[in-house]
Amino acid sequence: MAANKYPLMRNNIAREDLDAVIAHLQQDDPILTNGPHCAQFEKEWSQWLGVRYSVFVNSGASANLISMAVLRLKHPDGGEVIVPPLTWVSDVATVLQNGFTPVFADIDPRTLSMDTERILEKITDRTRAVFMTHVQGFNGLTDRLLSELARRGIPLIEDVCESHGACHRGQRLGSFGWMSNFSFYYAHHMSTIEGGMVCTNDPEVYQQVRMLRSHGMVREANDTAVRDAYREGNPALNPDFIFAYPAYNLRNNEIGAIIGRRQLTRLDANVAQRTRNLHRFLDRIDPRRYQVDFELDGSSNYAFNLIMNEADDDYVARLMARMRAEGVEFRRGSAGGGNQIRQPYLRGIVPPDHHLDFPKTEHVHFYGFYIGNFPSIREDEIDAICAIVNAV
Repeated sequence: MAANKYPLMRNNIAREDLDAVIAHLQQDDPILTNGPHCAQFEKEWSQWLGVRYSVFVNSGASANLISMAVLRLKHPDGGEVIVPPLTWVSDVATVLQNGFTPVFADIDPRTLSMDTERILEKITDRTRAVFMTHVQGFNGLTDRLLSELARRGIPLIEDVCESHGACHRGQRLGSFGWMSNFSFYYAHHMSTIEGGMVCTNDPEVYQQVRMLRSHGMVREANDTAVRDAYREGNPALNPDFIFAYPAYNLRNNEIGAIIGRRQLTRLDANVAQRTRNLHRFLDRIDPRRYQVDFELDGSSNYAFNLIMNEADDDYVARLMARMRAEGVEFRRGSAGGGNQIRQPYLRGIVPPDHHLDFPKTEHVHFYGFYIGNFPSIREDEIDAICAIVNAV
């Protein structure tokens, strides 16, 4: 097996990012915990995304967790949340952790996100939200989905962790939903090493997220009316230590925010380069063997998806052997390792063999891969990867 000559990610933390951190640390008394850089990063991110409020947390999974916790505040009796089977584990796990029942909808192969018609047929009077993952940089939204959810009064929560900068009709994903979640993990479009963001236009949600991020402390709310109401209602408590919710500690820190602010200035250019890379990849892989008809309008590519047109166990085994031999790093099953319904944590929660009810996801699970795409990958490297997979 060759070393990873063609890795999933390379050089996502630039020298200039590290220099900014060093300059901060060289101050006489630098703030390291959540402070002014975090607040400024939240403001700059909101402006870039086109939303009113953003809250910086320590991971995309924590962003998922807080979103579901806010939904539980609205629906203490629980209910159902429609989720994709092709996603990261935290999109399903946080639904369970907050007492909701996950209801799965199969994917559209052209976007790898949940198919609009499959979502709509799963809606019941117990549906509390649709938790849409925009997979691998593709836009999962349709006008029909947005209009139907609005008509039925069902909130949309967007997971945009893999799709920074992707758009629907020119508007950035993450600005459509009641809430949206982003991840700044090392391998994503931009990084704060570890980190995430929760975004919303709802002022009540914003205050709730701020408190839920930091132990449920009322002093974390920046709306004086919210703080005053809790203080007046709890006169026997120290006003600095009123805990509104049984919450979490999901704060990030100044170092992450400094890196994030620097990386945000390069994000649009990086997205454009990733998109150019994707088009080159799709132009050069063999369309007789691999899927090339993805929905590219508004996409912001996270990774090259290599999905076989036909199920072929012998071919897929030879394909993986060739990629390993040539040093092409890959992940089988695309987002999150394939069909989440097959995972052990869902046994006893979903019916036996429930995974078989999702044939589009099942195909990606066994016959789909992703390969690294990042701004610094060279054209000759893309061409070499395509030559390797075409030669099987």
